[in-house]
Amino acid sequence: MANPVPPRDRTDQPWRSEGAPPPPPPKRKMPGGWGSLVLTALAVYLVTNLVLSFFNEGDGPTISYTEFSRQVAAGNVTTLYSKGDAIQGTLKNRQPAPDGEGDYTKFRTQRPAFADDDLWAQLTKQKVTVTARPVVQERSFLANLLISLAPMLLLVLLWVFIARRMSAGMGGAGGMLGRKQPPKPVELEGGRRTTFADVAGIDEVEGELNDVVDFLKHPDAYRAMGAKMPRGVLLAGPPGTGKTLLARAVAGEAQVPFFSASASEFIEMIVGVGASRVRELFAEARKVAPAIVFIDEIDTIGRARGGGAGMGGHDEREQTLNQILTEMDGFTGSEGVIVLAATNRADVLDPALTRPGRFDRVVHVNPPDRGGREAILRIHTREIPLAQDVDLAQVARTTPGMTGAELANLANEAALLAVKRQRKTVTRTDLSDALEKVQLGAERPLVMPLEERRRTAYHESGHALLGMLQPGADPVRKITIVPRGRALGVTLSTPDADKYAYTEEYLRGRIIGALGGMAAEQVVFGVVTTGAESDLEQVTRLARGMAGRWGMSARVGRLSAIPGDPQQAYGLSAAPTTLDTVDEEMRRIVDECYESAVRQLRAHRDRLDALAEALLTHETLEEADAYRAAGLPRTAPERALGAGD
Repeated sequence: MANPVPPRDRTDQPWRSEGAPPPPPPKRKMPGGWGSLVLTALAVYLVTNLVLSFFNEGDGPTISYTEFSRQVAAGNVTTLYSKGDAIQGTLKNRQPAPDGEGDYTKFRTQRPAFADDDLWAQLTKQKVTVTARPVVQERSFLANLLISLAPMLLLVLLWVFIARRMSAGMGGAGGMLGRKQPPKPVELEGGRRTTFADVAGIDEVEGELNDVVDFLKHPDAYRAMGAKMPRGVLLAGPPGTGKTLLARAVAGEAQVPFFSASASEFIEMIVGVGASRVRELFAEARKVAPAIVFIDEIDTIGRARGGGAGMGGHDEREQTLNQILTEMDGFTGSEGVIVLAATNRADVLDPALTRPGRFDRVVHVNPPDRGGREAILRIHTREIPLAQDVDLAQVARTTPGMTGAELANLANEAALLAVKRQRKTVTRTDLSDALEKVQLGAERPLVMPLEERRRTAYHESGHALLGMLQPGADPVRKITIVPRGRALGVTLSTPDADKYAYTEEYLRGRIIGALGGMAAEQVVFGVVTTGAESDLEQVTRLARGMAGRWGMSARVGRLSAIPGDPQQAYGLSAAPTTLDTVDEEMRRIVDECYESAVRQLRAHRDRLDALAEALLTHETLEEADAYRAAGLPRTAPERALGAGD
């Protein structure tokens, strides 16, 4: 199974990378968290107090001259130093401080000018040593400066720490608070990268992308011939068709670094951040060139400019787009860097983005055909134990139009059902039930009254019978009156082979089949219920396309009066009289199909009753049982789509 998309290492880094060489070892970071902030402040506070206590260790209290005289008379003074009237000394025995805070041995005092005592005689008598050096050392200028600046230094350290924390958390804002660290490459589990062996069902797309792989592997051969590889390749297609997987497979096949990002991740509230991130992304890619840069959902920032949606030329989205255009084909150049992008709205992209020199190659990734679906199912079931009765080719035939993502989901749902049923392998029944859950919806434990069940049985029988009777109709695969999803019953019809173009007869058959439920209720009960809501939505969509888009109305003519883009204003696509004609033709087509549905059901009322009774008895009828109950042979291998609810 294909490797998962690698995660991002940091939120301020909008891209992911795989296969890139490791960056230089990062500098040692300060431990984060509010706890470390408190611990750092406490440590600075304790160190400051320790320094202050060290400098204050030699200081002594200032005592009165009377107390000094008393200590001299008591013989408790050992050394003395005098400078002018200032006296410093030490005691033999500790004495309580005058302020009552502890004891002291070193002291200071001041000899009054009027003192008329015999101090020297007393000192000599008590054998006091008069020193030539101060007993109490004064603090130096540096020490005093440090003590005075200690609170300010503490505040500065705290501010620097908080600023660094904010820089790490808000580095995405254009690097305003510091340069962001380089991206860290993601190591994939098992060291295996995605290659074309993990891609199936879109072989024609692989052929076009093989040119990119060959260029990345042998660039010198192309340069010698003077050939230049396209700067960018745009992968366009419906969601789930494998565009991102293809981009990763190209990088894995060429064994070059792969940088992937979603276009929406470049956009921030602060204008200029997106452009800064684009510059940084391309700078990192150039460092390890040749490399591939993949931008997913590029229509987020690549929409046509000048539509009035933004705020002028300084809009953040437009600045980001301009930076991408410059990086791809501007003054900087991107030698060795190929840009892949994916979108499901290629029609809304800016023309400057899709011109030659930027995304000059557009690769359409369409849903796989039957053989492609079988190959995709084999890839997604490589790690799923399958029973002997599982036929993946049959599953592929019954899943027309499903994309690779939907097929992967189908295989996973079947595995989940097997686990719930405590089986060792996934059986054919598990796959069939998983397909029903995906296509029809999950069963609802809804208890309906008998009359409601009978009306639902006739509704679904009308869909199924008209699908069987219509020439060229697709075979009915299953009929059920078990509530699933939002529907009270479902009729499933799928073609035997993939269809790519539809005739008017085919589309009329689909409309007749979709109206079969309402027609059956009208024929049998003479009422119309709300159960035909989704049927009428399908009928309206088909009739509008026939009359206004596909030229199947003689009155409207060969015109496309209805826009194909659902976001385009409906009333601006054609003149009002033309739109009125489209509405009239829609009603004509639907009325003719409804009359045909009612006429056929009345002509085959016995078959309708038999099919409804079989549904009421069994609740669910498979293909063979449904045709047997209706008394019709399953002869035509190619039929048109009947109706689904």
